[in-house]
Amino acid sequence: MAAGYRAEDDYDYLFKVVLIGDSGVGKSNLLSRFTRNEFSLESKSTIGVEFATRSLQVDGKVVKAQIWDTAGQERYRAITSAYYRGAVGALLVYDVTRHSTFENVERWLKELRDHTDPNIVVMLVGNKSDLRHLVAVQTDEGKAFAERESLYFMETSALESTNVENAFAEVLTQIYRIVSKRAVEGGEDAVSGPGKGEKINIKDDVSAVKKGGCC
Repeated sequence: MAAGYRAEDDYDYLFKVVLIGDSGVGKSNLLSRFTRNEFSLESKSTIGVEFATRSLQVDGKVVKAQIWDTAGQERYRAITSAYYRGAVGALLVYDVTRHSTFENVERWLKELRDHTDPNIVVMLVGNKSDLRHLVAVQTDEGKAFAERESLYFMETSALESTNVENAFAEVLTQIYRIVSKRAVEGGEDAVSGPGKGEKINIKDDVSAVKKGGCC
């Protein structure tokens, strides 16, 4: 978490992260749990787009995440290109109790890759892990898909607050490491590089991302 003495707008990096996946998988609750530590049982569909921010410390730097959440329904698809623009990280979410939401992950991933830099950091998230008695997608199934597609992987519960912090923090840490590594490799010019609040597009560095599942 950002140190208390820093103002809300005082940060070293700003990264845009998008939440994608079918409607009803819990994207909005993942967002509210991470940014406000809230969870709502009154599940209502997100209309259009909303976003929230939160700052974390990564390697001594303050990284501000701007996390975008959109409706999963087809009828809002017109917003895609603007929604994805500038995103350097994504949480691709499915519901472990509904196998159809996992089957659609491949389509979401293709859409994400069609609209973003190929080296975007992607975390596959199996949400609602608290509903153990209703599980329809086994952990190994999610892990295998993540490994095949070189994604990070975690199972979360927005309800119980399990792994929500870890999932977002891992994505932000990996983005930061790619960016800072590239700055070092690029020499002095790059180090003076992204100014405060500048969004960073990840390019060139594949090695830091192409790692199957995080755990």
